[in-house]
Amino acid sequence: MDWDVVNVQVIGAHTLFVRFRDGVQGEMQFKPSFFQGVFSRLADQKAFEDVRLVDGVVTWPDELDLAPDAMHDEIGRHGRWTVE
Repeated sequence: MDWDVVNVQVIGAHTLFVRFRDGVQGEMQFKPSFFQGVFSRLADQKAFEDVRLVDGVVTWPDELDLAPDAMHDEIGRHGRWTVE
């Protein structure tokens, strides 16, 4: 699908660069308010840096992942997404 992620890189403190199959690309900045519930352990930068791609989805250990279609829509509109 067009919204499959083909590249993810940590580029700063709680910040990712993502590129999608269709060429859409941009940054995702995660605000402290995001790190609640199942995502709370990602507040630790070292844990956040364990990010990887699994079948076109941005994923961390313990099956934590982000919806690529929502990422694609927001980054496609604005070039970046601040996640709160």
